[in-house]
Order: sequence, then structure tokens, then C-alpha cells
Amino acid sequence: MTRHELKSSAPDNRGVSLGSPCNDSYSAGTSTRMISHDRRLRSPARALLVIDQPVLAETVVVALSHGLYNTRVARTIEEAGAALTAWPPHVAILDLDIASSAILDRLRPTPQAGPVPVIALTRRGDVTVKVAAFERGVDDILTVPFSPDELVARMLAVMRRTYRDAVEFTPVLRLGDLEIDIPNRHVRAGGVDVPLTAIERSLLYLLAANAGRLLTRDEILDYLWGTDYVAESNVVDRHIRNLRAKLQNHARPRCIATVPGRGYRFVPATAGETSSSASL
Repeated sequence: MTRHELKSSAPDNRGVSLGSPCNDSYSAGTSTRMISHDRRLRSPARALLVIDQPVLAETVVVALSHGLYNTRVARTIEEAGAALTAWPPHVAILDLDIASSAILDRLRPTPQAGPVPVIALTRRGDVTVKVAAFERGVDDILTVPFSPDELVARMLAVMRRTYRDAVEFTPVLRLGDLEIDIPNRHVRAGGVDVPLTAIERSLLYLLAANAGRLLTRDEILDYLWGTDYVAESNVVDRHIRNLRAKLQNHARPRCIATVPGRGYRFVPATAGETSSSASL
């Protein structure tokens, strides 16, 4: 079980710098505790992610840093059940491919507690799956792959509908000398606007969300285009090359490293640093 505490480091709420998430473990209690009927959020909202794929989980965690959330990632149904007991969430994001009906049943309102809003992720786009999910109490559904800005917008809408109070929103993520502005769809490197296509923005977000982690070409392909997408063999390399060229015009050092024969790794760096780990 992993907990990520994401808090804004900018008092004016115009941006947030991403640090390294902290990990810890916890033990489940013996009785289920639910959130009170008082729907006001007096502290950072607790967001439970039931997602078994690390790349997808980390990308969602970073997307949630646009708000003020403490997050925990459950990679199995057993971990999710323990989290619901020991750490009752204000909102849940579930991968429908692993989430069971029992988990959704525990998130439904009871006489002692109000509902916990649920956003479901699915790789199956057919209407039958989506209707069944809504009937089981899901508030919103996103089909994987999705753009980070879409998740941010839907999360904000679900939280405001449920808790009514204004939910804190931080539009800009700062990663070294890079700034990613979600609502305006802008990226700045070294203080200069970098014109990126939609797929290049999603690619940069994916790499940055998993900073330091090796992402294989297949993982990038599955996340950005979906598991059913049939692409030419060099589609990932081509987009990486284009993204790197645009960033390299404005940012030093190069922040997308190549791991020969395996994939790519995002290496955040502040302006003025030097790096020799990346190769074209």
C-alpha cells in the first residue's frame, strides 16, 4: 500500500512543484469507519486509487496534484478493502478491470454516512460496460487512454458536486524548469512557451508523472493510444524525437533520457544543471 501526500508548495495557488512522494505502510482497523454527513472539506481530501498498473497509477497521482489531496494507491482488492476500513476516502478512482462489486458497495451511502464519489477507469468503451458501472453507483467514467486535463476537469466537477465548497485547484505543475499549464494547455520550458500537439502534451505528462522510472515503448503505446491500437513500429520513437527537439530548443539540459533497447526515462533538472545521461 502506498500513500502519496501531494500539497501545493505555492501559497498563491498558481502552481505546484512536484516532489518525491513518500511511502509508508499501515494496518487496517477492525471496524469500518465512514465519512460523516458533514460534506465540507476542512483538510486535504483523501483520494483512494484502486489501480494495479504503476504507470497509470502514478499518472493519476500527479494529475491529482492539481488539487489538494492525500492519496493512497491500492493495487489489489484486498488492499482496497483495508484502505476503506483504516483510511475512509472522500473520493475514489477505480480501475473497473480489477474493482469488484464489493468495493463499490462499500462506497455507497449509508444511514451513517454520505456517498463517496467514484470515478471509474475502463479500457472497454462499449456502452453496456458504462451503463452497468453507472447502475453500480459510479459517478463518472473515463476510457483509457485519456488526457490528463480531462481527468483533472472531471475530478474537479465531481468534488464540487459532492462537497459544494470550492475545491482548491492548482493549474500549473512545475517540474524542474518545465511548467505544464493544464487548463490553458500551455507548456513552458526555461520561461519560454513551447508549442506542443495534444499527443506531445500527454506524452510529456506521462513521462514527467513517472519521473525516474523506465517506460518501455509498449507501456507508452498502451497508455497514449490504447491496447488495441495497431501502430507502425517507430511511432513512439518519432513522437519522443519531436518532443525532445521542441524542449531542447528552450530547456537545458535534455530531460528525456534514452535507455538503449528498452525505452525512455524522464530526468527532471533545474536550469543550469548539466546532464550526460540522455541520448538522442
